[in-house]
Amino acid sequence: MTVSEALDIVLQNPNHYPEAGARRLRPWLVRLLAALAPQAESFGVRFCSDREMRRVNREFRGQDKTTDVLSFPGEAASPEANHLGDVLISVPVARRQAAAAGDHGPEREIRTLLLHGVLHCLGYDHETDEGQMDRLERRLRRIWLREGNDG
Repeated sequence: MTVSEALDIVLQNPNHYPEAGARRLRPWLVRLLAALAPQAESFGVRFCSDREMRRVNREFRGQDKTTDVLSFPGEAASPEANHLGDVLISVPVARRQAAAAGDHGPEREIRTLLLHGVLHCLGYDHETDEGQMDRLERRLRRIWLREGNDG
């Protein structure tokens, strides 16, 4: 059985954002999860609007504003199951952040946010870990977001 067969990845894109297409993201995400979370059996991603992100951010974090990415680490439902977690990404925010950066497009920004969300699902927290997650994320960006590894 290959990693992609053993790993159940659900990508929801109800607004049909072209830069969040599963055909391009899934192979990259399978490789990323195989490297960073080989024990994971499932992972979910939902690409949403600013409005949906603001609602979820308000409900779960008490912040009445949109944000780029929210992560919800999984809990093993049983000893046999290992759900890494779920990530919510605001595509409009990703578009704005990519435009502001000026050196990459929204597709790469979405991959950046996916990497960030995966790290949170693995238990890293940049708000409390004295820079550990930020250092790791910078190193992983050089590997996973460099030219030629985006596809």
